[in-house]
Amino acid sequence: MRNTFTVTYILMVVAQMLLTNYFHFTTLCMVTILPMMVLCIPTKVETVWAMVIAFATGLAVDMFAEGAFGLNALSLVPIAFVRKGLIDMIFGSEPFEHKENISSRKYGFTRVSFAIILVTAIFLMIYIAADCAGTRPLWFMASKLGISLMASYLVSAILVNLLSYDDRR
Repeated sequence: MRNTFTVTYILMVVAQMLLTNYFHFTTLCMVTILPMMVLCIPTKVETVWAMVIAFATGLAVDMFAEGAFGLNALSLVPIAFVRKGLIDMIFGSEPFEHKENISSRKYGFTRVSFAIILVTAIFLMIYIAADCAGTRPLWFMASKLGISLMASYLVSAILVNLLSYDDRR
């Protein structure tokens, strides 16, 4: 049976909901795989549709996992907006010309890791700024950003190749 992107994406959304609901270690550590998932949306999907997918994904996680409604959706839509430019900057125009997906096998673990760190950092900066909204000190926000970035990167680096189904043929 062939593994499709949509089924894997939906299962990863459920996994993110489980991570959020049951693996909340401390207020300083937030584990998220959502930015990596939006980065791995197939390159044949246009930016507007990627933004719609990101919004729906964020809203689903907000409805079934988060306490604050709209934070994931607010943070994911900019990731989908900058996705094309970011992929073009890091991987060149080849993924869009050949309609290839992002994978460590094709583009190397270092470049994929850099892309994951960049989108996760953008996501977390928006999320933490909106979540804290001037009620937390800067040291708390910086600590949460650093710890959450490390934890999220480790999980995302392990799972990134699950969404790149093309190179398994």
